[in-house]
Order: sequence, then C-alpha cells, then structure tokens
Amino acid sequence: MPRSVNSVASRARRKKVLKQAKGFFGRRKNVWTVAKNAVEKAMQYAYRGRKEKKRNFRSLWITRINAGARVHGMSYSQFMGALKKNNIELNRKVLADLAMNHPEAFKAVVDQVK
Repeated sequence: MPRSVNSVASRARRKKVLKQAKGFFGRRKNVWTVAKNAVEKAMQYAYRGRKEKKRNFRSLWITRINAGARVHGMSYSQFMGALKKNNIELNRKVLADLAMNHPEAFKAVVDQVK
C-alpha cells in the first residue's frame, strides 16, 4: 500500500504560519523553517506581553492615584488604607480615572475618607 502524506493539510498548516509571519523582515516572512521559528518566538513574546500589560496598567493607575491623593495632602498608602477602613470598594482603575479626568469627584472620595 502506498504511503499517504496528506499534502493538503501540510500545505494549509504551512500557509497558516507564513500568513502569521506577514510583515517580518527578510527570510523570516517567506522561508518555512525560518518563519516557523520566528512565529513561535513571536507567540511567546505575545503571551508574555499580555501578562506584562496588566502589570504596567496597574503601575500606571497607582501613579495616578498617588498624584491625585498628594494634591489633597495624603500619600497613596494612607489613601488606600483609609479606603479599606471605610469599606469603600472602588478599584484602582476607577480611582485613577477619577483622579485624572474628574478631580472634583476624586476630591469627594478623599473628603469622605479623611
């Protein structure tokens, strides 16, 4: 019995990877073996980047809350401690948005915890 290769599926798999490599420089975009490695590495970077993005945004929110709290004479840690003590459950994303775009609302929150 002759060997079955299923070249349709093989070509589809290769085409999928080469399509993902679109925009890469040099042989990384059109040579199968090079493109496969480049796409695998890119996927690893993308996975890691999705985790890093969460860290970066949390850091940004903390910086904004700190700046907003210091305008009203509190440090970030004092402000967050007072929020917890007064059972105000606003997350950092919302607090950062208030501090940045709605300073009067943020002042109301600070006055409530003081």
